[in-house]
Amino acid sequence: MRTLFNTTEPLAGKRILLGVCGSIAAYKSPEIVRELTRLGAEVRVVMTRAAGQFVTPITLQALSGQPVRQDLFAAEEEAAMDHIRLARWPDAVVVAPVSANSLARFALGLGDDLLSTLLLVTHAPIFLAPAMNASMWAHPATQDHARRLREYGAQFLGPEAGALACGEEGTGRMLEPEQIVAQLRLALAPKTLTGKQVLITAGPTWESLDPARGLTNRASGKQGFALAQACAEAGAQVHLISGPSHETTSPGVLRENVTSAQEMLEACLRALETPTDLFIANAAVADHRPALQSTQKLPKSAIAEHLTLTLNPDIVSLVHQHSQRPRVIVAFAAETRDHLESARSKAARKGADIMVINDISRSDSGMGAESNACSILEGARQTEIPICSKIDLARHLIHYIAQNHFAAEVTDPHETLANPHP
Repeated sequence: MRTLFNTTEPLAGKRILLGVCGSIAAYKSPEIVRELTRLGAEVRVVMTRAAGQFVTPITLQALSGQPVRQDLFAAEEEAAMDHIRLARWPDAVVVAPVSANSLARFALGLGDDLLSTLLLVTHAPIFLAPAMNASMWAHPATQDHARRLREYGAQFLGPEAGALACGEEGTGRMLEPEQIVAQLRLALAPKTLTGKQVLITAGPTWESLDPARGLTNRASGKQGFALAQACAEAGAQVHLISGPSHETTSPGVLRENVTSAQEMLEACLRALETPTDLFIANAAVADHRPALQSTQKLPKSAIAEHLTLTLNPDIVSLVHQHSQRPRVIVAFAAETRDHLESARSKAARKGADIMVINDISRSDSGMGAESNACSILEGARQTEIPICSKIDLARHLIHYIAQNHFAAEVTDPHETLANPHP
């Protein structure tokens, strides 16, 4: 038996250079620094002169724990780390916010201040998060600048539509800090499943008795959504089929919502029309549904004390029997006793290659909790993932699957991004 446990956060230990330009959205920049440092990244901040009108250097210095750079020719700053070494330092450069003026200067390749000079020199991938009035963003000149920067290799994070600081509505709003951090994580994580097609089910199903009542379970979808995030981080094309869940879909994940077990099965079978490398059946599919289902709300007196139930389809078994069976099938089992023996039997019966067992008798993990633990059964091999956050468990599990089933096929596990300037 083997135990997996180490740090899985893709941003831990990464060096991030944050550029801040003159926009009212600069008030969000400290939150980006705070979240990156919380995740274990090392952050250095470079501000334009205009940015100092919206957020103070002392705020960003306090959060990053590093001096904030503003001047290209400041003798003290250059003595501490000259701008060429600073440009070579980061694993990624993020400019958030990017004003319309700065976007134009970056596109023209101007090097008249520290931040624009760094973008000309760095070899690190560059991410730009614009923030401006909707008319500024829509202007042909701004769109031409954005197109040119994309051609150079820059990745744009937004902007998105919404309420703007000027009181108008439209596209020009900077992404929220958590969205920017999520996009960075997606870009910088090791790519162990590059090009693989992954199908995942998540959440509970709802088996309707009438429009107000039905059968379901306590599954929240947290673990399935975490698995989708981990697969997207690893470079896979991810199709997530989810029962009713309030979880947020991560960047890089295509989500399809369903309600019942039958709808989930039909969605899975449609998805298998595209050759699938990996199927992860994490959804807590209801075993039964009411035999009679009403389209109108039933009065209490019309509901029998003993409901007649019908067995739902076994999605994993039917996916295993499909003519385009996925190369690897991973099934989950929630057990409270004799869980290992029960899971081995279930794996053989369903045709799963890997069985992941959750002991839901624990009060600190499993359905609805923020943490989880599991046993991975594959043939005679048993691997344990001790209790950790659900995203950590997801990353451990995807690493296990990638190493044991796809490692020989991934030729570029870290997939670098081009320098946005030639």
